Amino acid sequence: MRVRMAVLICALLALTCAGVSRAAEETPLLAHSPTLSKTQVVFAYGGYLWTVPREGGDARQLTTGGHEGAPVFSPDGKWIAFTGQYDGNVDVFVMPADGGEPRRLTWHPGVDIATGWTPDGKKVLFHSNRDSYADFDRLYTVPVEGGPAEVLPMWRGEAAWYSPDGTRIAYVPNEIWQTSWKRYRGGQTTPIYVVRLSDLALERVPRENSNDKDPVWFGDTVYFLSDRNGPVTLFAYDTKAKTVKQGIVNQGLDFKSLSAGPDALVYEQFGGIYVFNPSNGKPTKVDIRIAGDLPSTRPHYENVGDRIQNAAISPSGMRAVFEARGEIFSVPAEKGDVRNLTHTPAVAERDPAWSPDGKSIAFFSDESGEYALHVVDQSGSGVKKINLGNPPSYFYGPLWSPDSKKIAYTDKRLNLWYVDVEKGTPVKVATDRYDDPTSAMNETWSPDSKWLTYSKELENHLRTVFVYSLETGKESQITDGISDARFPVFDKGGKSLIFAVSTDVGLSSGWLDLSSFQHPVLRHIYAAVLKKGDPSPVEPQSDEEKATDEKKDAAGVDKGKEAEKNKEGEKGKEGDKKKDEGVKVVIDLDGIGQRIISLPIPAARYEGLDAGKAGTLFLSEVVDVPRFEGPTPVSVSKFDFATRKTEPFLSGINGFGVSANGEKALYRQGPGWFIAATGAAPKPGDGALKLDGMETYVDPRVEWNQMYHEVWRIERDFLYDPNHHGLNIPAIEKKYSVYLKGLGGRADLNYLFDEMLGEVTIGHMFIAGGDIPKPNQVRGGLLGADYKIENGRYRFARIYNGENWNPDLRAPLTQPGVDVKTGDYLLEVEGRDVRPPAEVYSFFENTAGRQIKLKVGPNADGKDSREVTVVPLPSDFALRNRAWEEDNRRKVDELSGGKLAYVHVPDTAVGGWLNFNRFYFAQVGKQGAVIDERYNHGGEVADYIIDMLKRPLRNCAISREGEKFCSPLAQIYGPKTMIINEMSGSGGDALPWMFRQDKIGPLVGMKTWGGLVGIYGYPPLLDGGFVTAPRVGIYGLHGDWEVENKGIPPDIEVENDPASVAAGHDRQLEKAVEVTMDALKKNPVTIPDHPPYPNYHKK
Repeated sequence: MRVRMAVLICALLALTCAGVSRAAEETPLLAHSPTLSKTQVVFAYGGYLWTVPREGGDARQLTTGGHEGAPVFSPDGKWIAFTGQYDGNVDVFVMPADGGEPRRLTWHPGVDIATGWTPDGKKVLFHSNRDSYADFDRLYTVPVEGGPAEVLPMWRGEAAWYSPDGTRIAYVPNEIWQTSWKRYRGGQTTPIYVVRLSDLALERVPRENSNDKDPVWFGDTVYFLSDRNGPVTLFAYDTKAKTVKQGIVNQGLDFKSLSAGPDALVYEQFGGIYVFNPSNGKPTKVDIRIAGDLPSTRPHYENVGDRIQNAAISPSGMRAVFEARGEIFSVPAEKGDVRNLTHTPAVAERDPAWSPDGKSIAFFSDESGEYALHVVDQSGSGVKKINLGNPPSYFYGPLWSPDSKKIAYTDKRLNLWYVDVEKGTPVKVATDRYDDPTSAMNETWSPDSKWLTYSKELENHLRTVFVYSLETGKESQITDGISDARFPVFDKGGKSLIFAVSTDVGLSSGWLDLSSFQHPVLRHIYAAVLKKGDPSPVEPQSDEEKATDEKKDAAGVDKGKEAEKNKEGEKGKEGDKKKDEGVKVVIDLDGIGQRIISLPIPAARYEGLDAGKAGTLFLSEVVDVPRFEGPTPVSVSKFDFATRKTEPFLSGINGFGVSANGEKALYRQGPGWFIAATGAAPKPGDGALKLDGMETYVDPRVEWNQMYHEVWRIERDFLYDPNHHGLNIPAIEKKYSVYLKGLGGRADLNYLFDEMLGEVTIGHMFIAGGDIPKPNQVRGGLLGADYKIENGRYRFARIYNGENWNPDLRAPLTQPGVDVKTGDYLLEVEGRDVRPPAEVYSFFENTAGRQIKLKVGPNADGKDSREVTVVPLPSDFALRNRAWEEDNRRKVDELSGGKLAYVHVPDTAVGGWLNFNRFYFAQVGKQGAVIDERYNHGGEVADYIIDMLKRPLRNCAISREGEKFCSPLAQIYGPKTMIINEMSGSGGDALPWMFRQDKIGPLVGMKTWGGLVGIYGYPPLLDGGFVTAPRVGIYGLHGDWEVENKGIPPDIEVENDPASVAAGHDRQLEKAVEVTMDALKKNPVTIPDHPPYPNYHKK
């Protein structure tokens, strides 16, 4: 039993063609992020920094350990600033250009990314999210000798470069979620701003809607990369003439990064590094040879007991079989060794299942290049390979028939199949109707192996139980489709079909809709008696007294008892005969609906049924409302048909399966796996499996090759568009495969994935995870405060209050008894004197979540100081975000004279659902509302919020005492305005789209991201990494892809420019209040007085 778990002619142009062809080389290297000095090029490769002469040659490794990137030479070429991850945090470091020990410059636990230097070479320029309340970075400088970081006056900024005189800066203001989304034209396309630092006077590099990035200042010219007329290439902005010219014609792969040296530029074109001479407009390729230590590429043995993906129990429960890192392992319950049954580092094997006769193990394997069904002897020998037909697909859940001759399984295309193992020809059984995250068919076999039962989704989105006869090849519907029925199982005797039914699925079936949230579904358990004339499995019971038979023979033998004994003997022989013949399942379909009876089992949130030994049924239920992140713990109970009692069996588990003989169960609890007898509830810890023997040989380069092809299979099979946006999958797979041999580490593989999958041109194309080396984590702590330096000390400039009753918004400095105030000085941390130039955050290394002592006081000299104990946070983002929301709410209240509500919707998942419910309804009584969906990260389609916002005033009521009230009661009846920006996407695109469709009010701000597709349900890669392939495309009612790669434009465009924000303004918020108040003046909210009381007796 398985456990459910474009063409340009260069000669005619005053441009240089480059990147059109590549110098022949056996192994192109994914060297990236180059920086340039007079003599050297430094770049990142394999997670480390390397240096090579500008003319090319043998590269020398500069760093070891940790993970390093984003190198930038100092103006004099003596130092290299870079971003390093040595202690589990991402910080800015500096090291000598020739190598040496890196010196740490930043200590904040946020992400700090080096991007440049001040022209005098005294400070390193970096961007960081350290003080952010949303997903944007700010620009900072930090002294190269160490000391406090200083923030630049712009309210946000990413990659940046100073002008030679240091008075101006060119920078990219906004983050882009998908940097490799080719031909992207949504709201997050990146402009380049040139700002004068003295007064924040803004100059925009001319563009239409391109992605411009990596500005570098060279003389009077800002060079940058852009995709404005095709693949990303080099452009130049003349800061005096205010014109843009193309520097290089690119007909090849995208330019990925750009930096400037003292006399030239250096750029990365994917797969190569080039030095560009602005004086003659010619690029020169830097040929690089790597012969260094690349530890993450070395083959090694690894314990994979913590990487289990799928599991099954053997028929008697003596062993379990696991899938981990693409290998299949057999693990003993107690005695014996762990066996690796496959030993195939170049192959992915998935979903093992053990045959009921104990002889064979089946699983899916991509050994042939496509997934097929493999069946091996339980020791791992004698593989039989079964081709599962064309077109190829992904397959799930092999399920052996009780006679061990057939295997049922499903595929990604919603089909249910079975295959006779000996014949090897797949037979299609059924096809489900909708592809959604809940579309499991829950198939099971009948005891005689002649029937399959499963559930299918109907047009009404309710699931219905079906049976399929292998003899006739026909399916029949068992339940009526008016209720939701699923998880069908046959009882061991083949007399009844048991399933779970609910009549309150309702809105919860809308899995993509926010209106489906928090609707618990209770299910009752029913049984269908399969054969006419058979009794109910829970027919009435009655205790009766038996009359005494007084007739005895001469020997005093009770003849009645003797007869009963003989009768029981005959019944035993008959039972043995039936056992030899096996169970025969007869299903009389006529009238079966009237033979469905309720079982005496309490209704619950059941999510699975398993038949145990004869007369027992196991029921898996979600006790709590399902979690929005991570698996929801499951409890299992056992129903006994004889006693008709349901007893607890297991709790807090997240995987469960029963052996074929019903006597053992395999389950997962926390990180451990256990095998326990099913006769009684197991005690904690009993039957723990020893997984430390699950070792396998890992050859990273072999795995990377498999994962590369796996990723393209995922895109081929899961993308919502069968034509893949016009992309030729085999051709593009071949095109990028040349880079596999030159990978220096697992992060390089993700870099390759990111670039090649950008060719699909789609949002939600995410790549992450895998065996990327992780340094030891040193958790820096934060107090939830801003600091300023006064009187030679660090002083609290602002303290973020949060909500101390809310564990997610705990503020360390405002806890009862701590009560630190704005203006107090931070004098000591754990007895250490705190003074600049020491970086304040360096005093909080390794303090997150630990009690520490602070000395604080109102005076810099320590007079009247006191000692307090605090527990620093690993991140204070939540405090800053809530403070921003509350500042906005107060500003709206002030600007509107108390007439308008303010509600921020941070996403369209749990956070947005909770925020809307808490803050919208708490402001009922206001006359209008500003709905702020800036920085909305999406989730579901927020129909619920739209439905709540648009409800009109229907009627009013009055009682003898108290004030009048109206219906709907929980509503703000007046005008509403929504604020949007480029950092709102996915569900954050859909929300303003629907807001406009329903004419609720105007949209104010900037165009949204433009990423309205859906992702879910992808197979993990061998080493635990993952990629997505959007499998849901959302289109409008007029037959157009209205949002994807476009975004939702505002009705009133308002940008929060650097100068206005620095002056304390939020122009978007202010405009939203203005237009809402104008609408309120034109159409004020009026609640009518009640009419005169009726008098039915006046004469």
